[in-house]
Parts: sequence; structure tokens; C-alpha cells
Amino acid sequence: MLRSLLIGLVAGQRGITPLAVIATASRRKEIAADLPLQTLMLHPLVAAGTAAFAAAEMAGDKMKTAPDRTVPIGLVVRGVTAAYAGAALAPRDQRVLGATLAVGAALASSYAGLAARKWAMRRFGQTASGFVEDALVFGSGLALANPKLITGRT
Repeated sequence: MLRSLLIGLVAGQRGITPLAVIATASRRKEIAADLPLQTLMLHPLVAAGTAAFAAAEMAGDKMKTAPDRTVPIGLVVRGVTAAYAGAALAPRDQRVLGATLAVGAALASSYAGLAARKWAMRRFGQTASGFVEDALVFGSGLALANPKLITGRT
């Protein structure tokens, strides 16, 4: 359940990254094949699309006009992607709990992450703080969803 909670923290910072890392894990067969929508996540165009949308979100975050992650639509997206990713990383019989933990973590960390990012932006600027946040978020998400990719085990 820890992975579900932690992917929620990732979703709180970048809403689309959880889908991208789950799509990667699905294609690497690190996610159970019986997960709802798994056929969709296995499709090469969907996997590429989630990666492209995650990259676009990260690029957009560096723009001065980027909305705060706590705007209503941002929270909805984070909640939905956290729920799916949290369920995907939970044991089969605990998927609802995994989704619930992930959503709670995503919503709480959206506010905490925004406060931390605003502090970092004042100190280091929007672009530099954004790149550091992106590296932490993407790296954490990839490690959580794809542990074999990180450990090198097959």
C-alpha cells in the first residue's frame, strides 16, 4: 500500500505523470494484466500519448501563465490519475484502498507542494525550481511503478 500512497504524492505535483509511469510499467509487464483499462494502457499510442502529455505538463509548468495545481480542474485531474495509479500499484484485493490512499495523498500534497514550490520559486526562480521538481516527480514515479527498471532485475 505504500506504493499507492507514494504515487499519490507524485500525482499531487504532476497530474499526468502517474498515467505515464503506469503505462510504462504496463508495457514492461510490471502491472497486473487484469487491471481495468489495462488493454488501453498497453496500446503503444496510449503509452506514447501519456508520455507526451506528461512532458507537455512539465513544460507548461515553467510558463508564467501556468495555473496553480490547486485550481479545481487540476485537483480533479490529480484525483482521477492518482486513483487509477494507486489502484494499479495495490494488491488486487486492496485496489479500492490503494486508490483512496492515492487520492488523499494527491490532494493533500497538491497544497503542500504548491507552498514548497512557491518558496523555491522565490529563492531559485520558476524554471530552476520546476526542473528540480520535475526530476524528483518523474524519477519517483518511475521508480514506484517500475521497480525492476531501477533495480535491473527481470
